[in-house]
Amino acid sequence: MADKKATQQEQVVVINGEEHNVSDLSQEQINLLNQVADLENKIRQVSFSLEQTQGARAFFMSQLTASLEKEEELTKGQEEKTDASGGS
Repeated sequence: MADKKATQQEQVVVINGEEHNVSDLSQEQINLLNQVADLENKIRQVSFSLEQTQGARAFFMSQLTASLEKEEELTKGQEEKTDASGGS
């Protein structure tokens, strides 16, 4: 059993450029470290979601713009027909 412990590598975390053995941290420090790790994960998730949302917004904005341009062309075409047929 002692050999098994000797072959296992100690968990090390880097905080502000300084290495710390996790086994040397207090329970409070471990809890704070877990909070920071969880928040970093949430930041990645929110960033990913933001990127998706911005992409979706750009898509729908382009669809709206295309729809408005198509409507403008149809309206302009109808006005030209009315003018050509001698309408007021």
